[in-house]
Amino acid sequence: MQAEIIAVGTEILLGQITNTNTTHIARGLAELGIDSYYQTVVGDNPKRLADAIEIAARRNDLVILSGGLGPTKDDLTKQTLAHYLNVPLVEDAAAMAVIDQYFERTGKTMTANNRIQALYPKGATPLTNHNGMAVGAFYQSPDSADFLLLPGPPREMTMMFDTEAKPKLQAAYGQQAQIYSRVLRFFGIGESRLVTDLQTLIDQQGNVTIAPYAKTNEVTLRISAQADTQEAATRALDDVETKIRAKVGDYFYGYGDDNSLAQVVINAMIAGKLSLTAAESLTAGEFQSTIGGVPGVSAIFPGGFVTYANAAKHQLVNVPQQTIDQDGVVSEATAIAMADGAREQLATDVAVSFTGVAGPDDLEGQPAGTVWIGLAYPGQATQAHQFNFAGDRQKVRQRSVMAGLDMIRRAMRADGRLPK
Repeated sequence: MQAEIIAVGTEILLGQITNTNTTHIARGLAELGIDSYYQTVVGDNPKRLADAIEIAARRNDLVILSGGLGPTKDDLTKQTLAHYLNVPLVEDAAAMAVIDQYFERTGKTMTANNRIQALYPKGATPLTNHNGMAVGAFYQSPDSADFLLLPGPPREMTMMFDTEAKPKLQAAYGQQAQIYSRVLRFFGIGESRLVTDLQTLIDQQGNVTIAPYAKTNEVTLRISAQADTQEAATRALDDVETKIRAKVGDYFYGYGDDNSLAQVVINAMIAGKLSLTAAESLTAGEFQSTIGGVPGVSAIFPGGFVTYANAAKHQLVNVPQQTIDQDGVVSEATAIAMADGAREQLATDVAVSFTGVAGPDDLEGQPAGTVWIGLAYPGQATQAHQFNFAGDRQKVRQRSVMAGLDMIRRAMRADGRLPK
């Protein structure tokens, strides 16, 4: 079963409103197991709308039109569809009664064009609008595609689609095999490298598809399976995920669209009762701000230090002046001393430190993007790693924060506090 969604409205084409209707409808179709291979946006032009309807009807079993059901001159969707179907528009008595009651209740004078909102193509099943006046319709055709007419305002469309249209679609077509998806999140590997490492699996993909998406400072994979039951889909997705993680599992950190490396790391630290502090130079508090956005972080984060100036590194986290003089601020030794000093000052289990060159100018002969991140972690010798990040000042800072979180993640994997 294949459907196409046509969103009608010049304001969508102009970018004046966001097309949230298509997103909602597409999710609902996926829940019913109805494939949606095409999504179209067309303006309030009867000729172009007629062309879009004809094209969609030729290549789909179901065409869903959202918008253009109102009383104004540019609301021409139902008229255009009725002309395509060669049927007249007829009035829905129940919808007309709602319109009459509204004008009677408000004391306003009803203009003739308001009656248009109660019209629908003859032969269709009218759909009640619980949050507005424009009636929708579900038209089943023996000769071509079926059609679903929905209003444009999201509040009206969402209610009508969920309560009126979806039950009728399921009754008409039955429960199709559904598409189930899982999102895997990775840090420390670029999209091109990830795809290269997984190329064999991607080339051999069948019922389970693998789709990479580049995000800010990370990459996600959406793996999807079409199956009759959740259990069958889970088995198929588990099998492919196991193969993926066998190849690139070192970079995998979690699941879901609404997730982040900070959430995974901080929640694991909360669960493991590991307290955390930080000493930040080039990131200037951005690491602490990031983890502060995770609910419950106060249980393990007593506070931290912003040690931007050399004097602050010495005064706040006891970095020996000799270390700064001999090794420089942008160095392994300073990063280690910052992490050790911060942990000692607040008596936490874990401390992370950041020192380096955010740019745009060089510092101590080191180019912009040179970063040292230190980590003091229980049961391990304090370590520091050098990174060389590309991008502007803010990108270097953001990437540094992510790398610091990933160092903690890897340490927690090594001692079994996070699964490998």
